[in-house]
Amino acid sequence: MLKQASPLALVELDADAPCCAPLAQRRVPAEAAAVLAPAFKALGDPVRLRLLSMIASAEGGEACVCDLTPAFELTGPTISHHLKALREAGLVDAERRGTWVYYRARPAVLRQLAALLTVESTPAS
Repeated sequence: MLKQASPLALVELDADAPCCAPLAQRRVPAEAAAVLAPAFKALGDPVRLRLLSMIASAEGGEACVCDLTPAFELTGPTISHHLKALREAGLVDAERRGTWVYYRARPAVLRQLAALLTVESTPAS
């Protein structure tokens, strides 16, 4: 396993226990906002958003850096920088296998972020 910052620490990282109520229902507590902000900040970069999408949608649930890099007109070190930002934000896990590093999305974290942004539709008046 690669050395990485401690993963995003929300209340409980499982689909049944969202960190907080959706934004449209209740204000996000300051403590939760401080934990969630790095993940949203990481997703605010178009390259990182594309990388996460490629990783999350990869066959078998993981993607090798060797498959991610050619999709961009960026250098390997730049891609590595973006992948590190995704790891540090707790959005992906990484595992070194020989020369290559394989990335997996953290579905529980993504579910929590999605739940926070959920807006219930209201019936038309």
